[in-house]
Amino acid sequence: MKIMRDIQASEAKTHLPQILDAVERGETVRITRHGRPIARIIPEASRRQAEIDEAIANIRALRRHTGKITLEELLSVRHEGHKY
Repeated sequence: MKIMRDIQASEAKTHLPQILDAVERGETVRITRHGRPIARIIPEASRRQAEIDEAIANIRALRRHTGKITLEELLSVRHEGHKY
């Protein structure tokens, strides 16, 4: 889950489309009134799970095309471009 942010109820009313866009991207938004939490908007779990499942399938398909790599190769790529 992405970091939760607080939004005043009056701001939520004004910016609902932008808030829904943020929630669709995985963010959780807590609505407050006078500094007290009154509601929380969270991403739809089934939609998020579908995105996760698709990402896993894409990774597996990529692995079939590229083959396995050694730990040394993985670490080499991870550290590529780092200045030590």
